Amino acid sequence: MKNLTEGVDFYREDGWVVYTAEYHLKRGYCCHSGCRHCPYGYDNDAQQKLEASNE
Repeated sequence: MKNLTEGVDFYREDGWVVYTAEYHLKRGYCCHSGCRHCPYGYDNDAQQKLEASNE
């Protein structure tokens, strides 16, 4: 995706680039990385607990 707009698609926090929910929706899919603003409902903490219980 080209031409990202700071403040709309992402913002900077403590030296990191944080993508917004709007960016994720434009991208069109969940990457399953536990993004802070995931609009797809992916819960990284729940996934890690599930994987740990299966070991």
